[in-house]
Amino acid sequence: MAGGGIVSTGPIKNYSGRMTAFVFVSCVVGATGGLIFGYDLGISGGVTSMNEFLLKFFPSVYKKMGAESGEENQYCKFDSALLTSFTSSLYLAALVASFFASSVTRIFGRKISMMIGGAVFLAGSILNGAATNLAMLIIGRLLLGVGVGFGNQSVPMYLSEMAPAHLRGALNIGFQLAVTLGILVANLVNFGTAKMKENGWRWSLALAAVPALLMTVGSLLLPDTPNSLIERGQKDNAKKMLKKIRGTDDVDEEYQDLLDASEKSMLVQHPWRNILQRRYRPQLVLAVAIPFFQQLTGINVIMFYAPVLFKTLGFGDDASLMSAVITGLVNMFATFVSIATVDKYGRRFLFLQGGVQMLISQVLIGSIIGMKFGTTGTGSIDKGYADLVLLFMCLYVAAFAWSWGPLAWLIPSEIFPLEIRSAGQAINVSVNMLFTFIVAQIFLILLCHLKFGLFFFFAGWVIVMTFFIYFFLPETKNVPIEEMTRVWKQHWFWGKYIPDEAVTGGVQLSEGKTVA
Repeated sequence: MAGGGIVSTGPIKNYSGRMTAFVFVSCVVGATGGLIFGYDLGISGGVTSMNEFLLKFFPSVYKKMGAESGEENQYCKFDSALLTSFTSSLYLAALVASFFASSVTRIFGRKISMMIGGAVFLAGSILNGAATNLAMLIIGRLLLGVGVGFGNQSVPMYLSEMAPAHLRGALNIGFQLAVTLGILVANLVNFGTAKMKENGWRWSLALAAVPALLMTVGSLLLPDTPNSLIERGQKDNAKKMLKKIRGTDDVDEEYQDLLDASEKSMLVQHPWRNILQRRYRPQLVLAVAIPFFQQLTGINVIMFYAPVLFKTLGFGDDASLMSAVITGLVNMFATFVSIATVDKYGRRFLFLQGGVQMLISQVLIGSIIGMKFGTTGTGSIDKGYADLVLLFMCLYVAAFAWSWGPLAWLIPSEIFPLEIRSAGQAINVSVNMLFTFIVAQIFLILLCHLKFGLFFFFAGWVIVMTFFIYFFLPETKNVPIEEMTRVWKQHWFWGKYIPDEAVTGGVQLSEGKTVA
């Protein structure tokens, strides 16, 4: 049975503790790191659909849109390597930055990594808002990417370590909720600045400084996680912090498990080498596969290019931006569904239900667009069909928002043992950023060449990833992070990769050498 057990390894521990106001506030502040990621996801598409911005930086695209020529192919009018480079360059920078962020997060702590991310993102937003040429624009985007790389590396890890096990899913999804809020705010900003006679795009880009300031200042006020304090030798402070965040003095069992995990992690001198060991194969595969699949849901096609996409479908300027606002609202409110259900019904249920709903929605969207535009990209779409596309787009976004959106950040942040956690999270972020970059870079080209078949392309991947989750992801709800190895040992497929001593407390320093 998928996700079932074949080996008895003893009961999963249930630590004392409850949700405290201190933890809730810390997680809310920490989750604001998702705002910078979300704001950028939402702002790019709106800015690249503004005529003034295109005329200044991408005049060839402006001409293709039909402002100065008779270009009629709806699928291809935004196809430009330079335009996609503006969007995708950020994610290439984030990919590289995530590896540096791994070391910073491990050596100096999660909050320092968050502060660096916020400060660099702030610098990038200022440069973008003041850009006078394409070089300034791209350099600013690269700085934003460094900020996103540091933020996405540290924030999910911070939230998973602060939260009590039975509420870890809901609190970790606070990061994704902040991402969706950032997207919505960006869409609203774009809707407002598009009405400005000039420099509206500057305001859209420069206002990224607001979430960057929130993240930078907020990180200075945050406490460190007990895991991070222990990792850096501050054991007494770690126990005090654990009592504070759990709201009880009965933390001896959890504290001892944190100490044991830290002692094992200190024995591991080369986490990047150790993560390749057979015993960590399940976590490594999931840390690569989940972010890879997340990008192949096609969601960032919607988030990056929603105004561009709706404009392609014949919506007017205001209507295309408003449609992006509507999908942004759906994205945010649907995330609350995940928060309310992830620790009750589990990760697997949301993944599987979301996959089915996304599949149906994408097939219907592709069918309607194909029926109205065919393969030539000529013609138009009447209001009734346009509204139908928007409806199915909202159903698709809702499904993503309570499944692959938050869970693709939650799962990798909770499955790695401490000795390889920073390296594992870096791999998760870098794979996510790599395929975000690739999808952003090739989407407009694919739209031009695959036409309405692009939606069937992503639907095919949704089928693959849904089957992958069914067979290879065990349920991790309510399981303490330090006990997660037991879940892998009980799995029908991954259990053969986990040695017995991994469950009983051993840690492998190198191939063939184990310390209990």
